[in-house]
Amino acid sequence: MTDGVGRGHRRTGEDRLVTIPNALSVLRILLVPVFLILLVQGEALWALVTLAFSGVTDLLDGWIARRFDQMTRLGRQLDPAADRLYIIAALIGLAARDLIPWWLLIVVVARDVLLVGLAIVLHRSGSGMLPVTRVGKWGTALLFIGLPVLMLGAAFPAVAMVATPLGWVSSIAGAALYWWAGVLYLLQTVRIAGAGRSGRPDGAGYVTSPSSGRLDRHATSDTLDGEEVDGG
Repeated sequence: MTDGVGRGHRRTGEDRLVTIPNALSVLRILLVPVFLILLVQGEALWALVTLAFSGVTDLLDGWIARRFDQMTRLGRQLDPAADRLYIIAALIGLAARDLIPWWLLIVVVARDVLLVGLAIVLHRSGSGMLPVTRVGKWGTALLFIGLPVLMLGAAFPAVAMVATPLGWVSSIAGAALYWWAGVLYLLQTVRIAGAGRSGRPDGAGYVTSPSSGRLDRHATSDTLDGEEVDGG
């Protein structure tokens, strides 16, 4: 009886909308257009300051959510959404200033479009969310390192000789891992959807283990077990 009540209370808490972490996540998203405008206008230093402030709020909202039990489903959706928006905004701003080619933006956005399509397929098949992969996490991390380093080179010409090559290497490697993770998700989705159509019991409510590549009911879900969908 106690367990059932506990689970009910947890579901109610998970469904909360107004929390401090969620407010901080919304603030991060509201700062995305400010960040983009600063970058497009050539204010790379202030764009970096805005990005750094966003990073601090990201760490803060995560700490508050864990420390004060304010983790919610909405928060787990807002955080990765903000991450993706900042990556896309950085790519748009850098491309608009001819600091990177437009094809890099197209490559990254196309991978996110692929994930949206895969999410629709999984939803229609009644399957669980795809687990976060280490490959995807590394891809996102490298993009978050490489793009600001390119901005740093634009803001301070004195360090551009070092910052620009490092930023390029990190960004290209991040985009490659980003797509590698996308291909892994595509293969997993095909396997899960195929299992569902064949009527096998492992076709619905399961996710694919990133370590084994097999369907696993206990694999970590992006939204149900506290893991963020962070572009991975």
